[in-house]
Amino acid sequence: MPNGSLSLAASLYLLSYDPETGQPAGAHTALLVRAAALTELVQRGMLTDADGSPCPVPDAATGDHVLDGLLELIGESRPRSWQIWVGHQPGLTEHAVRDQMVAAGYVRAKGKRMLGLFPSKEYTLERPDQVAGMRDDALRVLHGEQPAAEVSERDAALVTLAAAGELRSVVTATDAKVRKRRIMELGERCGGMGPVLEKVIAQVRTALATAVVTAMLASTTAMTAT
Repeated sequence: MPNGSLSLAASLYLLSYDPETGQPAGAHTALLVRAAALTELVQRGMLTDADGSPCPVPDAATGDHVLDGLLELIGESRPRSWQIWVGHQPGLTEHAVRDQMVAAGYVRAKGKRMLGLFPSKEYTLERPDQVAGMRDDALRVLHGEQPAAEVSERDAALVTLAAAGELRSVVTATDAKVRKRRIMELGERCGGMGPVLEKVIAQVRTALATAVVTAMLASTTAMTAT
């Protein structure tokens, strides 16, 4: 599976790893991966908006079992808003992407025992150089002088989702402030020329940012309570 064939969700999952240590570094990976999968399905015309909820196009299929699995899940579930779908069992999509990356050789799974008793697995990056190259490509989109209108919709989506999901390997806290206008322009580019598409993807980005803030607040509250 070459880099060019990676889904948006898979790319952001890999970028959540630190190429230097090979260890996961993203704090909100599940939310980010789910938002990326929704965004790609919208961009590929597989999901449409039905009164504020995602609706799979009849007989839609991407050939990617992770994306197709999400299509099936949405199709078999009661209607939920785009915002809810970002945070509704996002671990299902993250784990499916993780297993896909293990099978493709990007990530390695190693068995271990928690506290010496409970079996579990830890995941490390198997191709750090390739992921470092992916990160460099994303940084060129963020910091480059290429007009946002000439950036591919996929690359624009990757950077704007990384910003919304606070993926600091791509968009640092400083970048989020200093490059705010650039990020906004890339966000507008995500939806191409279609106003409905642009609106839906904007909803997904907003939902992702809200879910990240909510998760951070919950974590802070839990730490304070203990």
